[in-house]
Amino acid sequence: MIRIGFCPGIAFIGLRARGLAGPLLASLLLANLVLASLGALGFAPSAAEAATTERVIVNRYTGLAIEGFDPVAYFVDARPLVGLPDFEASQAGVVWRFRNEGNRASFVAHPDIYGPQFGGYDPIDLARGVSYAGNPRFWLISGQRLYLFGREESRDAFAADPKRSLQDASTRWPEVEKNLAR
Repeated sequence: MIRIGFCPGIAFIGLRARGLAGPLLASLLLANLVLASLGALGFAPSAAEAATTERVIVNRYTGLAIEGFDPVAYFVDARPLVGLPDFEASQAGVVWRFRNEGNRASFVAHPDIYGPQFGGYDPIDLARGVSYAGNPRFWLISGQRLYLFGREESRDAFAADPKRSLQDASTRWPEVEKNLAR
């Protein structure tokens, strides 16, 4: 992840040497203050910033699995839909949200079917031995199972050869899973 940082002293010296210390420095300072205030306000991280030391991807700020998306909706509605606080279930030590009671009941009865495979980690990265959080917006259902991907390119690579991708990810998963928090 790229983080934008700003060191006013060094920036000022560099700008002053080029004769640009006036308006440009003011703009940079303002941009840095805005970025810092966004962090201070506790804006939620992206899926890639979710905890990647857990067996199931959980947003460390909200405590929700797969960013609060309803895992059953991928099957029923064929698209990602955010679950509602009124329909929650605790499974595998994390909180899952659903759109309605029917979706919640289906998941509770069959979490192995409706839950994202590999705990929501990107199977393409798993095949390389890396645990990278899948993004609920990059998904695919293959063999009646839900897979989440960290990037659109990973989803496309998986779709091109799901059998090989699954074989490689399944081979590496036990090793990667063993290194995740218990």
